[in-house]
Amino acid sequence: MDGGSIPAPPEPVTYLCGDCGADNTLKPGDVIQCRECGYRILYKKRTRRIVQFEAR
Repeated sequence: MDGGSIPAPPEPVTYLCGDCGADNTLKPGDVIQCRECGYRILYKKRTRRIVQFEAR
């Protein structure tokens, strides 16, 4: 045993349905489909974390 830490399970990500606008929480391996209306186009919500890149 190397004493390494146990990897945390991946967090579910919230997506927005393109048809009805409902929030959908999906985990890796879940079917990409709205739970309310069955629409198959989901948009990932924008992160609140500030992301900044240096352009040259």
